[in-house]
Amino acid sequence: MGPIGIFDSGYGGLTVMKEIVAELPDFDYIYLGDNARAPYGNRGFDSIHTYTLQCVQQLFHMGCPLVIVACNTASAKALRTIQQKDLPNIAPNNRVLGVIRPTTEMVGSITQTGEVGILATNGTVNSESYPIEIAKFYPHVKTFQQACPMWVPLIENNEHDNEGADYFVKEYLDKILSQSTNIDTLVLGCTHYPLLMRKIRQHLPGGITVLAQGKIVSRSLKEYLKRHPEMEKRLTKTHKRTFYTTDDPGIFDKMAEIFFGHAVSSEKIDAEKL
Repeated sequence: MGPIGIFDSGYGGLTVMKEIVAELPDFDYIYLGDNARAPYGNRGFDSIHTYTLQCVQQLFHMGCPLVIVACNTASAKALRTIQQKDLPNIAPNNRVLGVIRPTTEMVGSITQTGEVGILATNGTVNSESYPIEIAKFYPHVKTFQQACPMWVPLIENNEHDNEGADYFVKEYLDKILSQSTNIDTLVLGCTHYPLLMRKIRQHLPGGITVLAQGKIVSRSLKEYLKRHPEMEKRLTKTHKRTFYTTDDPGIFDKMAEIFFGHAVSSEKIDAEKL
């Protein structure tokens, strides 16, 4: 028995963890941020797969029978390989879940026009994961994508609430909406992006629904545990939250509070020893 593991390349997964903890407060959680090797968005498939697998294995070693990959880039480029090829060999009784599938399962029930926009990192956009997954569930839905390379740096430099952020928020929103006048649903395909929600809504025309992943993933996890009581029984429930980073814990703790909404105290894991 052990905690639920939550992995992200950096801080964004904390917005997902925040919602998961709110939805499932009794469980224990370990968060691992691979900040020393972030961002993953511009890295190649092999590097992202290697780093993600190393971090998943680290969480397994810490006793987590279930790991949530709360990173869109890692979910897009590494999750399927880990689930299908790695997991049967390294930990066949453990499970690894991502953030893309729960999000794409909901999209078709929300859009009225059948046209959906995806805002994400270069890595996630180039992977085509969202269009592919949405097409599986809703073949009639048209998907449009826009990479937003400046959004993560704005957030991680704590500039997302400042006036300077407005230019870049509006720029990418204008680009995605210029692809079709019928887009009525926008998916924030990066877990950093909810921190820009206020400015995103400010620069969007009315009638467009914006989907952040935290609540979607947390509800999906709750349903997953109902469907898999054998996994639920393997998870400890002492309300413990533990945080690890592959970078400086002092820097991590300061930034993490912005994403998680509460003060955290982390420990360092050497990325070279993963």
